Amino acid sequence: MAPDPWLPLLAAARQLAQDIAEKIQERNRCQRSGESSAKVSVAIRSSLQSLREKIEELRELLLRAVSTRQITQLEGDRRQNLVDDLLTRHKQLEASYRNEGPEPDMTRSSLMAGGVKRGVTNPWLLEESEETRGLGFDELRQQQRRIIEEQDAGLDALSSIISRQKQMGQEIGNELDEQNEIIDDLTNLVENTDDRLRNQTRHVKMVDKKSTSCG
Repeated sequence: MAPDPWLPLLAAARQLAQDIAEKIQERNRCQRSGESSAKVSVAIRSSLQSLREKIEELRELLLRAVSTRQITQLEGDRRQNLVDDLLTRHKQLEASYRNEGPEPDMTRSSLMAGGVKRGVTNPWLLEESEETRGLGFDELRQQQRRIIEEQDAGLDALSSIISRQKQMGQEIGNELDEQNEIIDDLTNLVENTDDRLRNQTRHVKMVDKKSTSCG
């Protein structure tokens, strides 16, 4: 099975978001101390654009993976939530860069460890579900394959049930056709018998009339 490019790309996008937050801190320190921040500002703008491109690539890969059933719908929803969170982080970073939002307050070590600094929860971390937290790429792929296999087994069972129901429906339809043919035959037999009775009745009346005339 080919490696899943989505997970490494997500990790790279997260790391880039962390780097941008640190560059914004550095830019703000330069501005406060009166130093030139032009070089850092250029790097931030370029990194923000790169982060946006990575998010769009994550969206395209996710859409392709869901449409081709490379991942389950449940995993697709989980990944979509991660992309949405990452997009929110991008908007927050842009606001901080334009001095329209709070200054990111973290260091690289606290970001990478997922810890807390000075009692404030890190706003740049992306939370994962309990089922996948701590799993590596190979373990995630194995989990996805297992879920897909279980879904395929369920679909096979459902297909078998539908096939049996279809066969039963066809057999019932054939039985109804046979019953209808029997009813049609009975109807024809009754009509023919009724016609013969009418003919015999007319014949008897004619014989009786002739006998009376002769007498």
